[in-house]
Amino acid sequence: MHLPLGKRGPEILNANARRNRSLTAPFRVVFLLQDLFFGGTQRHTLELAWRLDPLLFRPEIWLLMSGDDFVPLARRWKLSLTWLGRRSFVAPDSLLRLWWRLKKEPVDLLMLLTGVPNIWGRILGHLTRAPLIIGTWRGTGCPERNLERCLWPWADHFVCNAEALKKLMTGRFQIPDERITVIHNGVNLDYFRPAAESRRSKAKVVLCVARLVPEKDHETLITAFSLVAARHPEAELWLVGEGPRQQAIRRLADGLQFSPRLRFLPGQLDLLPILRQSSILALSSVEEGLPNVVLEAMAVGLPVVATGVGGLPEVVKHGETGWLVAPKDAVALAEAMDHLLADDAMRSTFGQAGRRRAESRFSVAAMVQQHEETFLRLLNR
Repeated sequence: MHLPLGKRGPEILNANARRNRSLTAPFRVVFLLQDLFFGGTQRHTLELAWRLDPLLFRPEIWLLMSGDDFVPLARRWKLSLTWLGRRSFVAPDSLLRLWWRLKKEPVDLLMLLTGVPNIWGRILGHLTRAPLIIGTWRGTGCPERNLERCLWPWADHFVCNAEALKKLMTGRFQIPDERITVIHNGVNLDYFRPAAESRRSKAKVVLCVARLVPEKDHETLITAFSLVAARHPEAELWLVGEGPRQQAIRRLADGLQFSPRLRFLPGQLDLLPILRQSSILALSSVEEGLPNVVLEAMAVGLPVVATGVGGLPEVVKHGETGWLVAPKDAVALAEAMDHLLADDAMRSTFGQAGRRRAESRFSVAAMVQQHEETFLRLLNR
């Protein structure tokens, strides 16, 4: 994979913060992750850790179990990785090592990402008196998975990637508004760019990049594609990702007439080549936060067809950069895909609008800047 090294992050550094920290070491920031399997949260964490200003922050990534898909990228970016366990699940000894490290090697800021870290990181961080614990919500299923009803008071602050998630949490649990910061995901606009006109694929490919898990609801997408397959005999559906639903989804696809035009592809370290071969990005999720792949598709100039759940309406402008439909509605999803597959001009117009929206609202530089400002504000407090 080729990714430009370029500039690590924006020059947003607060002058007072620089001055206050000039005689001391940078803040030690630990990102606690469950694993480094392919996933939007994992990629987001690596991007953020790599781009944080090294004069102010010393990032480390701690991992509770095996799962090394993103290790080559982390090594390329010379990120500090510490495995607290190497089993295929989060074992008690991993949590014991987490407790021991937090107790013996105090951190300035502990940021918790993915489900198990958001639970045990708060409990053990609280018991070892970590000075600043930041929880995260990156999907509408997070409250149940993270046991928020019991554990939200044990985090000093929360970062979520969509306004819809903040509204959900303040309404459901009456969490004070000032304890939550919304920071949308960001995309590397220098790398994720539309292909030159001469190199654009002429194939009609509907692309879905999502783990094969129940909340992504691939079954509805496959059913929807079966409704449009006859009208577009040249179209293909590519499913990129792995997960526990893989065998069940394959069995469903095998019983359909268009199965030879359905491709299952493993998770990819570099999605740009696949995005550039595609015509549409489609997601049929029943719950979401703000998927990175939607921003990457928009940056490449792809229209998006997705369900209007979680933070997706904050990114996809219905009728402008793509179409939003209700979850579990295979007919509506099929109609949206049919419109775009049948109209080259519409695909181009939506794709260009998506690129402009990514440039104006969702750059990786803006995402990093907002994290840095949030970290400094909380640490200085």
